[in-house]
Amino acid sequence: MRKLNFILTFVIAVGLLATSCSKKMEPLDSSLFTANPSPLELVGSKVPVTVNGRYPAKWFDKKAEVVVTPVLKYQGTETLGSPHSYQGEKVSGNAITIYQAEGGAFTVNSNFDYVPAMKKSELFLRFSVSRKGNHLIDFDVKVADGIVSTAALADAKTVTPALAPDAFQRIIKEAHDADIMFLIQRAELRSSELNSGDVKAWKELVQEVYNDDRKNLNVEVSAYASPDGGYSLNDKLAAQREKNTSNYLKKELKKSKVDTDVNAKYTAQDWEGFQKLVQASNLQDKELVLRVLSMYNDPARREREIKNISSVYSELAETILPRLRRSRLIANVEIIGKTDEELVAATNSSAINELSVEELLYAATLNGVSKEKVYSLVTQKYANDYRGWNNLGDVYFAKGDYSKASQAYAKASSISSRAAEPKMNQALLAMIDGDNAKAEQLLGSASGANTLNEALGVLYIKKGDYTKAVQAFGDTKSNNAALAQILSKNYNKAQQTLNGITAKDATTNYLSAIVAARTNNTSGVASSLKSAIDKGASKTEILNDLEFARFLSNPDVKNMLGL
Repeated sequence: MRKLNFILTFVIAVGLLATSCSKKMEPLDSSLFTANPSPLELVGSKVPVTVNGRYPAKWFDKKAEVVVTPVLKYQGTETLGSPHSYQGEKVSGNAITIYQAEGGAFTVNSNFDYVPAMKKSELFLRFSVSRKGNHLIDFDVKVADGIVSTAALADAKTVTPALAPDAFQRIIKEAHDADIMFLIQRAELRSSELNSGDVKAWKELVQEVYNDDRKNLNVEVSAYASPDGGYSLNDKLAAQREKNTSNYLKKELKKSKVDTDVNAKYTAQDWEGFQKLVQASNLQDKELVLRVLSMYNDPARREREIKNISSVYSELAETILPRLRRSRLIANVEIIGKTDEELVAATNSSAINELSVEELLYAATLNGVSKEKVYSLVTQKYANDYRGWNNLGDVYFAKGDYSKASQAYAKASSISSRAAEPKMNQALLAMIDGDNAKAEQLLGSASGANTLNEALGVLYIKKGDYTKAVQAFGDTKSNNAALAQILSKNYNKAQQTLNGITAKDATTNYLSAIVAARTNNTSGVASSLKSAIDKGASKTEILNDLEFARFLSNPDVKNMLGL
């Protein structure tokens, strides 16, 4: 009986103690806590928050332990932040000690991974209280409302994927030449030279070019003398060689009915040609000769010093100097490519199969041409050219068919592992999939891609580095660029960017409404939101967006949203 009475007394005592403790450490008032920022704000892909609070004097039991966990509640679910532990002054442990008499301030930091459902949410601190290992009480205290999720508007889908460039030239310039050689100190044209295979082929080419409506022709004569024998002699010799060659060529052109001018010039001492031939030769002492050329600019001094190199001069006289006694016939040819109209017509007929890869790639950029058709043909006819695969991927990307785009970009990258464009475009797909680390790695290998800065700008927004995002976008006029400026709080610049967008969409107007909201322009909020709704913006999204919360009581905004 005594034993039973003792047990009952013990149970009652423990119960009273627990009840006493529970009452003592009752739920705290929300006025004790301040969240920063409030409301919360999305930064990159994270929602950081710092909550400063205080345990009141005499609230914290000397033997109690308290675990404080930030909790984000939204749409019937919740996400837990990082727990923080505290203990009373009579607890032996490693947690932060709070003294009962004076209480104590505390700071709780947390960083939530953002998901769109969190847009309409509430932040609580969850207190879990125990004493000597016995759980006493749990309670939640609300400390902040919702998340400003404007940064989530960054959209890699709207970045223009990088287009692999074509090398199409409307006018292609070519130069064709042939040499007429002369004997030492002579300027007479020799029949053996005039009837050489090179000269004959050159004249036939000139005739062919002149008769081709898509080619323009210009003819030159450049006559030379070798740099031995003195300047005065060589000047007269080179001039005579030029005159004889020009007269001969004019007669030949007239005979062939080729009506074109002959532009002629001569060089008295061809030191430049001499240096090139020596450099390319196998002369034993060619470095000595080249050193003389670099040391002396005076032609007479050069000639004298080179002749002093007796071991090499005789070889120069036999192998190098004779090749400098010449007249060069030069045919400058301009090949006129197809016009835009001709290319468009060709892509819409069987003539498409006759186009070169450069013509095809260029034609795909013209209005009235099916990009998918042309790029598909490029991948078939020029399967080892990465550009066709990359640009076909761009077509799929624009359609929103990211699976096919991914396959095309992968093929392009496998053909040319160093190509910048597929890397950049694969980075866009990685951002769309939420893999910003992969995107960053790919963009590091995409230097030179034509829309790289736009892709980098979006990546920096997603990383929360808004200053770098603004720098990357530069003067780009896009929704993403304006968003970066809004997040950097440069609202005037953001509105200028939005005004400069040619094809304004619902997001453009939505961002204008945010600029208006942040600059207290109520009429601007109403008019911009109306334009956004007219273009398909969701009224529900607007209602859940804390950017507009304080404007919902405005009559114009209320009527527009049907409130």
